[in-house]
Amino acid sequence: MAIENPFAALAADVSPVVMQIYVIVMILFVAGGTLFDMLHKQSARYFFRDWRNAQNKGSGTVGGGQVASLAVKTVASEIATSSEFCNPLRRIAHLLTMYGFLAYAIATAIMVFGFTDANAATPPVLPILWTVGALMVCVGGYWFWFFIRADVSAEGHSPFRIIRADLFILSLLSSTTFGLIWSFVQPGGTWWSYLFLALYLIATTVLFGSVPWSKFSHMFFKPAAALQKRVNEANGTRRNLPAPADRPVTFGSARRQPNHY
Repeated sequence: MAIENPFAALAADVSPVVMQIYVIVMILFVAGGTLFDMLHKQSARYFFRDWRNAQNKGSGTVGGGQVASLAVKTVASEIATSSEFCNPLRRIAHLLTMYGFLAYAIATAIMVFGFTDANAATPPVLPILWTVGALMVCVGGYWFWFFIRADVSAEGHSPFRIIRADLFILSLLSSTTFGLIWSFVQPGGTWWSYLFLALYLIATTVLFGSVPWSKFSHMFFKPAAALQKRVNEANGTRRNLPAPADRPVTFGSARRQPNHY
């Protein structure tokens, strides 16, 4: 249930140490997968090379204090509020998914490492946070998948069309969906609980183990790219792009709302 720690109940069948090792392995998957992705795509080399070029070619100099100020603005805007999304519906769906995933992941780690012992009473706020976070991911994720995706809403493809780029969102939705179902059928102690536990573990393992082949690592690249863009604008390079026109091109028409991203 939403006010019970599902991992504390699971501790009756699975050692808390095993659960903790599993969480640590998932964290290592993310760290290792991100490093592998950076080395394979040479993302870090490209970032620092572009940063140096911007510093050398810029018409102005951006000092350390200004970079710190730009970093704060990046966190408050692009990261915290996803201001780069022009489409407000896509932005809301993204924020629901992002903050829901953070609540879901953090609550999972706290409950697994701190409250799986039989003598440790779980604060009610943690399982509620876990449940609400998973529900936020489902609302934002399924809304995005069926109604907002560019290839569905703008290009007319079926929402059931799957490509490799969809691995992250599908594994994330599977993890939270199966996790919620497992938490609600778990008190019954039937074979359904073991089935959905297995599906939950498989989906979660795919989510964290597929970082080199999914968009998971983009959440780490996004802040760096956003900060780099602000620095390029501050020093005048703008990545060699022209300044914004007084009247930029408007997509769409009087009868159709713009549907670009």
